[in-house]
Amino acid sequence: RQTIPDEIQFIITDVVANDAGDRVTPAVVAYRDTEQIVGIAAKQGRIRNATNTVVKVKQILGRHYDDPDAQAHREESKCIVVNKSDLPRYEIDTGETTKYVSPEDVAKLIFHKMKETAQSALGSDVKDAVITVPFEFGDMQKNALRQAAESAGFNVLRLIHEPSAALLAYGIGQDSPLGKSHVLVYKLGGTSLSVTVLEVNSGMYRVLATQTDHRTGGESFTHELAQHLAAEFRKTFKQDVTGNPRAMLKLMNSADVAKHTLSTLGSANCFVDSLYDGMDFECNVSRARFELICSSLFNKSIQPIKSLLEQVNLSTSDINKVVLCGGSARIPKLQQMIRDLFPDVELLNSIPPDEVIPVGAAMQAGILVGKDSLALGEDSITVDCCASDITVKEVDDSGAEVFTVLFPSGTPLPARRQHTLQGPGSLSSVSLELYQAHAIYSKFGNITHNHTQLFSDVCLLFRGGSLHVTCTEQGSGRAEAITIETAAAAS
Repeated sequence: RQTIPDEIQFIITDVVANDAGDRVTPAVVAYRDTEQIVGIAAKQGRIRNATNTVVKVKQILGRHYDDPDAQAHREESKCIVVNKSDLPRYEIDTGETTKYVSPEDVAKLIFHKMKETAQSALGSDVKDAVITVPFEFGDMQKNALRQAAESAGFNVLRLIHEPSAALLAYGIGQDSPLGKSHVLVYKLGGTSLSVTVLEVNSGMYRVLATQTDHRTGGESFTHELAQHLAAEFRKTFKQDVTGNPRAMLKLMNSADVAKHTLSTLGSANCFVDSLYDGMDFECNVSRARFELICSSLFNKSIQPIKSLLEQVNLSTSDINKVVLCGGSARIPKLQQMIRDLFPDVELLNSIPPDEVIPVGAAMQAGILVGKDSLALGEDSITVDCCASDITVKEVDDSGAEVFTVLFPSGTPLPARRQHTLQGPGSLSSVSLELYQAHAIYSKFGNITHNHTQLFSDVCLLFRGGSLHVTCTEQGSGRAEAITIETAAAAS
């Protein structure tokens, strides 16, 4: 018999079911005359309430109206998004009036639903929370998410990146922290695909690179299967329903259920009551047929792994573990393709993929609240890093634009870089253009000279949430400086 020291903690995590009995709640909010509905009921009700139903709010949260990501969201959203003081607002028709809802208010409803679910399962009030965010989230997106959670009644202990949460869920780097290894986190959620390579060294996680595709997700597979069902209906009834939004939403709901069934069974039966003009529709789909229908999507879902490894100069044999996340990572064909790509690597999927990230967040929360006498943050080290590439735009001898990465995504902060610009003597000034990923960061210039060739040294210091830039003309020593706040960059 041994006495367990007081400092040892046992953290037990669980993913609790909501009022519908599901352990995963879709981030979908539907507005009706006098109420708001969150979750599966809102998702299934899109057939009759599409223009008042908000999906994928995370893509637009904390962004300005003209942000490229916000623009992409507006184009695909069936709920109208309008411009209010350069901020996006959802236009909701309540029947009697039209109201304008901010993305933060939508997120607040989702967080409130999460709070209710946790309290119902535990039978007590729940306040403290750890929230996961995509790695590419900037400060404005993180702040908006935090504010939404706090307005829903949460005390946000910490925001952690989704890949880090995935590693925490499996205890990677925690049990034997010595030694360096590489872990690939593969997440295929409902609306996006992200692949991240992390270096684990002495219990610390460092993101080497990440790639996110917002055009590929579980809904992409559902859409392909729904198109197949529409083709089968056309063969049987000689009617084309692809142009009928209500009929296609019905097929999407049926295809979504079938897709989940095919992850565990060899076939699934799709039945839609009164699909079109009073006609019922029934169709059986085998797993083999589903894999054939979505073959191009499977290849598209694997390609980012290969390109990401090339980006960080690693081979498949350099990866020690692969962690699967996201509901659609359950698909057997996808798992087999990943195994084929990493034949000698441990594939971690013992935790249901759609529960991995929540489990990691819960474990982090358990650590933070486990010691009442410990000040928040004393038990771990948080290292800030770039959420996306910071690049400078130049023009080569042929006049073509050239982008040079100064701060790669994942660079620990603070960081300092120096870069030399050169140009012909005909130039009288330099306009320096810095970019955060694909969005412009800032411009400044007007550095005069009297030499046959212009050489300018650019010194960039990234710290305290701001980018400090100094540009010096080598011949005259004349300099211009500017400080760019993170908030300004995200706009």
